[in-house]
Amino acid sequence: MIPMRVAALILSAVFVVLIVQSPPVISYITSVKNEQDVAVFMQTDEARRIREQVIKEAPKHYIKPVDARVDRVWKAIPGLNGREVDVEATVAKTLKQKNKNQIAWVYREIPPQKTLEDLGIEPIYRGNERKKSAAIMVNVAWGTEHLPAMLKILAQEKVKATFFLDGSWLSKHPEEAKKIVQAGHEIGNHAYSHPLMSQVSRERMIKEISRTEKLIQETLQVRSKWFAPPAGDFNRLVLEVAHQQKMKTVLWTLDTVDWKKTSSPEMMIRKIEKHVSPGTLILTHPTDRTVKALPQIIRAVKREGIKLGTVSDVLSSKRVDMIEEDRQI
Repeated sequence: MIPMRVAALILSAVFVVLIVQSPPVISYITSVKNEQDVAVFMQTDEARRIREQVIKEAPKHYIKPVDARVDRVWKAIPGLNGREVDVEATVAKTLKQKNKNQIAWVYREIPPQKTLEDLGIEPIYRGNERKKSAAIMVNVAWGTEHLPAMLKILAQEKVKATFFLDGSWLSKHPEEAKKIVQAGHEIGNHAYSHPLMSQVSRERMIKEISRTEKLIQETLQVRSKWFAPPAGDFNRLVLEVAHQQKMKTVLWTLDTVDWKKTSSPEMMIRKIEKHVSPGTLILTHPTDRTVKALPQIIRAVKREGIKLGTVSDVLSSKRVDMIEEDRQI
């Protein structure tokens, strides 16, 4: 027969363990050795005081999620997670720090009811305007001479971009493509031979996308989530074919027009400074003009308090602060 006092402690420990099963709480209580210690740790007078304060102030930290929608101009706009306070994780984290009068807030994300997937087959031109993030898209269909410099700048600025690879380029330059992946950048699909997709047959559309995707997977061991049609040319059938290949069609918000020799680095920088906003997808190519402009383009975005990430980062419903936290873990 288990003594009543021991049984009570066990029940208390089990109850608290159920509360603190979430990874945030577990990570903060690193010094706890067993369930009984957890129960004691979380049920002290100080823990109760902090918990009462957290529960009282939690409503001030609540942010409502935003549903994905189809905009009249921008078409598919992803949703944005809301957030709420994780009470027990906040209590645990606050107890672990030296100043226990300063609440160490820990949040849980609240997904929207409607996501990008729920919008059906629509083109994407930008992220959610309430999410302070942007992405640099690099369409790669010719040359390799400027890629090392671009990768070096991105590394120096601690920025991850999304490179959309033309299949015929990839077949000729697999080692250069591997360096892009090794640097931590995202890979997208840019068809195989750079055709105007709306002007080819359905069979050709399928071949252009699937052939490139097969090459990407075999050469780089990654899978594309995003399809960028060459020259931004598409019609409804292109969207449907890409969707059948399990990809969404992505265009851009701002085009640097860096492929034109008349576009100077100064013009490109001014365009970004004037028009960049939360959710912007910035289109570039590996040119000498881009290399010259890229450091200032990146800094112009950062000056606006906008975090640069991959296309997946920008189009995800995940909050920017949570994406940053994941990368630090």
